[in-house]
Amino acid sequence: MKVVVVGSINLDLVVQADRFPKVGETMFGTDSKMLPGGKGANQAVAAARLGAEVTMVGCVGNDAYGEIVLKNFQENQVDVSCVKKVAEPTGVAYITIAENDNSIILVQGANACVDRSLIDDSKAQILAADIVITQCEIPLDTIEYLIDLCAENDVCLVLNPAPAPEIDRAHLVKATFLTPNEIEINQLFEQEAELVLQKYPNQIIMTYGANGVRYHDGEKIVEISSYQVPVVDTTGAGDTFNAAFAVAFGQKQDLAAAIDFANLAASKTVQGLGAQSAMPRIEELV
Repeated sequence: MKVVVVGSINLDLVVQADRFPKVGETMFGTDSKMLPGGKGANQAVAAARLGAEVTMVGCVGNDAYGEIVLKNFQENQVDVSCVKKVAEPTGVAYITIAENDNSIILVQGANACVDRSLIDDSKAQILAADIVITQCEIPLDTIEYLIDLCAENDVCLVLNPAPAPEIDRAHLVKATFLTPNEIEINQLFEQEAELVLQKYPNQIIMTYGANGVRYHDGEKIVEISSYQVPVVDTTGAGDTFNAAFAVAFGQKQDLAAAIDFANLAASKTVQGLGAQSAMPRIEELV
């Protein structure tokens, strides 16, 4: 089963602390790590670990960070033939983990170079995919171009609208599936969530974190519970969810079963530290 992920590639610089610092405060942390990340890269690695044949479409800098993330892709059996090296530095995310939560500052870097020409260069891989996944850490124009390409060619597309983009709604609803969280759905549609779900049945899959997932099946709101587990780090849980959902749906599971599988995969991720480092392999879920 072929998955193409179009999106961001970062190196995550992760710091752990007992609490978040106050403005202007210097304090000691308890640990630090340098980990491959970026929502696109996270989803690509998660899908590959769950058994999909994955191609990554994105950009990295011609720098040491770029070499680290490319090596990580190769170690996870992700095809990097559509990853382009550019003059801009590799994207970086500065992540602080404290108090069972995280805060993130993202420097876009090479991710700003994911443009229409890269989509055109990767068109054969995109059109041959069973399912395409994208997010919103790359230029909006590129996302809209990809949505149109997939819609015009009947390619299944999962759009994870994070961070919530200022995207034209006509483009937004062309995606086969839209996977906002509770905050993002309000930002995108400016309506009550239940009304939005009802308007777009079996298309908008709204995540509620520990409270599970909701969607409308054409007759009623369906709620699928999350798995209650001890939480170490929530970084990457949403990316795991999207990748696992895409893999399961691409393997012809029905919507509810695909969501439940995605919840299970995400529950494994939150029990470990980091994004990709905590993402499960298929043998852990079956």
